Amino acid sequence: MKYFAFVFLLSLSLIGISRAADIAPTKSDPAWLIESRASIQSEKYEQAIKQLQAVNETSSADWNNLMGYSLRKKQPPDLIGAEKYYQAALKIDPDHRGALEYYGKLKLINNDLPGAELLLGRLDKACTFGCAEYTDLKEAIQKYKTKR
Repeated sequence: MKYFAFVFLLSLSLIGISRAADIAPTKSDPAWLIESRASIQSEKYEQAIKQLQAVNETSSADWNNLMGYSLRKKQPPDLIGAEKYYQAALKIDPDHRGALEYYGKLKLINNDLPGAELLLGRLDKACTFGCAEYTDLKEAIQKYKTKR
């Protein structure tokens, strides 16, 4: 089953779909998580922000990660706010793969290559047998380096 999940997530990353909202809901997922992921999947970032703010689950690493992601992706982006939420997610769960990947991408936006590489190293440790988040951040770092 783990292999299938890995292949599924890897295939999603290869076709460019964001995993912030792709994770299949489970019966135990709260409604706010399902709803905000659906909004993000539809690229309705302002709507996702409002949904997340309404429940204010600040003690959840997933909540903080999705808030950071939505702030980073909305137009215009709120990069300072996004960083705050990614940091909060990683304080709650230092191995949160989504937060590590997306915070690494934010570091690249802010021209902080060493910071992105540090987060890639943390992802490498968090992903025992590799993971899509590691692959995506590694590719983003390689693209960043070729553009410089």
